[in-house]
Amino acid sequence: MRFFYLLALAAGLVSCGQKATSPVELFNGEDLAGWVAVTADSTAASPFSVADGCIRVAGEPFGYLRTAEPYGDYRLHVEWRWIGRPSNSGLFQRIQEGDGIWPTLIECQLEAGNAGDLLSLNGAPIDGAEPMGPSVSILKHRGESSERPVGEWNEAEIECRGDRITVRINGVLQNECTGAHTRGYLALQSEGGPLEFRNVRLTPLGE
Repeated sequence: MRFFYLLALAAGLVSCGQKATSPVELFNGEDLAGWVAVTADSTAASPFSVADGCIRVAGEPFGYLRTAEPYGDYRLHVEWRWIGRPSNSGLFQRIQEGDGIWPTLIECQLEAGNAGDLLSLNGAPIDGAEPMGPSVSILKHRGESSERPVGEWNEAEIECRGDRITVRINGVLQNECTGAHTRGYLALQSEGGPLEFRNVRLTPLGE
């Protein structure tokens, strides 16, 4: 009996070590507290604002809104929708130190029709990616697009655990990669056209 008790206890400890902790709301629905805006034109109005409980992104000037704190292992939930027309944006993961307009990071592409592509920017490590420019490589998403029509809300679930990143778009597994940095900031991108984000939620993952 003692053997089976110890075995059950050990299994319980392992299980607990793998559990996620309570989710953290990165966006409070009222303002951009806890976020840092970085744009290509510091003299222009910020492309990031808050309206009707959403983060509204103008698309111009180019830039990103990053968390004030870096994170290790986590599961990120973000909802987005296009305003008026489909366009381009992204969810930045594992951003390394330095707020240049092109930092070292892995981008989960949200460009209409290509949501779920993974892009390595500025030399960020990612296994199996194909070069597509002097400082960009790409790992294409799987199969057909699982995006919803313009004006409807989409959901992205991105899990970063160790050097692995897994991407689901509207519940469909669209991409996986290994070799990534194991810690960094995350961000919402302004690029191309207007959109809204809501329910930006991060769940830290246990070891």
